[in-house]
Amino acid sequence: MEHWNSTLGSGFILMGILKDTESPELLCAIITILYMLALTSNGLLLLVITMDTRLHVPMYLLLGQLSLMDLLFTSVVTPKALVDFLRSENTISFGGCALQMFLALTLGGAEDLLLAFMAYDRYVAICHPLNYMVLMSTRVCWLMVATSWVLASLSAFVYTMYTMHYPFCKARMIRHLLCEIPPLLKLACADTSRYELMVYVMGVTFLMPPLVAILVSYTLILFTVLHMPSNEGRQKALVTCSSHLTVVGMFYGAATFMYVLPSSLHSPKQDNIISVFYTIVTPALNPLIYSLRNKEVMGALRRVMGKYMLRTHPTF
Repeated sequence: MEHWNSTLGSGFILMGILKDTESPELLCAIITILYMLALTSNGLLLLVITMDTRLHVPMYLLLGQLSLMDLLFTSVVTPKALVDFLRSENTISFGGCALQMFLALTLGGAEDLLLAFMAYDRYVAICHPLNYMVLMSTRVCWLMVATSWVLASLSAFVYTMYTMHYPFCKARMIRHLLCEIPPLLKLACADTSRYELMVYVMGVTFLMPPLVAILVSYTLILFTVLHMPSNEGRQKALVTCSSHLTVVGMFYGAATFMYVLPSSLHSPKQDNIISVFYTIVTPALNPLIYSLRNKEVMGALRRVMGKYMLRTHPTF
């Protein structure tokens, strides 16, 4: 197979799930609705956390960062997929593909680390409440946020540079929703077996420690909650933790499928479905999972909306 020049002037063709379904118009409408829901719910949650001073605590600062990551993650992928489908044009430049890969890996990696820090926050709040403001001070919280972004960015940069250095063949069709490592390596005109092994090992290394930290944190939380004398306190702790565990399950399930399972177990159709799940469905559901079951967030939302109504309709 002939090589083609992988310069900034060359490009790929993204053959995502909208090109691989019997009802593309219906799926396009569903994805549009989910994207609008993700924009609205994450944007609203960010607004509420920013405007309500009662939510200026580590737990909600971390939750705000999760909403920001979800908002950016889905915006890196979804608008292009929808516009490409409507224009019947699925090309993406070499540079655009590299940028999309870098941003997706950065946001996915940052969320991976952030979920572990959120689990630690809940562990300290429930198991060591008297030391909470010392162990989870504002400085510590921002350090966690910075660590998530910096480590994820560095990792994404290395992965992107190494993946894009391969020579690619003239069959430029990426049978995937976005530019990601596994489907892109299938186009490489070189032996990628060692790199694929490295991606697998690093995927396990990057995903497993945070996941283990989360599981250990919630095991300790469960023991503490079961010994709580107050039914109300026990219920509040379980509601908060169950919301977090739901998000953790959705994120790590999809990430494990894409980056931990061997490539022999992957198929383009399965990869497309999983990519829709973690780039579109999960960002739309995360803020709903956290906010609808959280009385503090719902109370803050009512206060913010009440202030807005008073400003716009003083006689209301």
